[in-house]
Amino acid sequence: MSKLYDVIIIGAGPAGLAAGLYAARAKMSALIIEKDRNGGQIVTTDEVANYPGGVEEETGPSLIARMVAQTEEFGAERVKATVVDVNLEGDIKVVKCEEAEYQARAVIIATGASPRKLGCPGEQELTGKGVSYCATCDADFFTDFEVFAIGGGDTAVEEAMFLTKFARKVTLVHRRGELRAAKSIQEKAFKNEKIEIIWNSEVAEVKGDGMVESIVLRNRETGELTEHHAHEDDGTMGVFVFVGYIPQTGLFTDKIELDKAGYILTDVDMKTNVEGVYAAGDVRQKTLRQVVTAVADGAIAAVQAEKYIDNKFH
Repeated sequence: MSKLYDVIIIGAGPAGLAAGLYAARAKMSALIIEKDRNGGQIVTTDEVANYPGGVEEETGPSLIARMVAQTEEFGAERVKATVVDVNLEGDIKVVKCEEAEYQARAVIIATGASPRKLGCPGEQELTGKGVSYCATCDADFFTDFEVFAIGGGDTAVEEAMFLTKFARKVTLVHRRGELRAAKSIQEKAFKNEKIEIIWNSEVAEVKGDGMVESIVLRNRETGELTEHHAHEDDGTMGVFVFVGYIPQTGLFTDKIELDKAGYILTDVDMKTNVEGVYAAGDVRQKTLRQVVTAVADGAIAAVQAEKYIDNKFH
């Protein structure tokens, strides 16, 4: 018979790791399941300047490394596996992975969100060949090249500024006539001599033979198409896409209550509409998706799971 855990945590981003830390520290048997690398989106972040108490020159990977060490110190188990199905009904929850099946009294869903795609011709074919969704991962490849950054929110503008550390020119393309980013962030961008902004435009196509060679923009007011080619001395350029995220909740459709955008609905205690099931981090409906709110969600979810288990099973 397989081991019965107190709590299974699906996802090892900041929310999942914080949940594992709090669960294990409360002497619960906790298993963290992650299909990819630990840390989620934050490990692609070059600088974490706004995490309270963060060390000087904190990076996403350095912060996550300390979180992982803490979960191990308190005894949380971790396994790398892909969850293919879940049964969240009843007292014993079942999490099915490709090669094994795990059982627990409670489940915390911390599967996060993934970058939203543009959906234009050429995007998929040229992903990893000039099209990127992670400035920290790929900016270095475009040192002294020209790049386009697509989007107008906080992330898009912040990443555009980060790209100026490498690229000789960054063109920010936004589909509206004004940015959605915080005013303080906008001011920095407007002052950056390397940043040019193209307003009221969207990407119609990304072109290239084996690598990005041009980008076609459509003016949303006039419908006019403009093709921007890589400089002939460069031969290529970068297209960095920052247009939001999609919650990773496909596994939980029809099994848990989601909002119209696919985010999990919870109360302030991270409880979903299914008893013994909690959600934490970017995967749940919330107004601020940051590391600081993710770890708070994870801590709350673990504490509530502990109370649930104590009341129901002990």
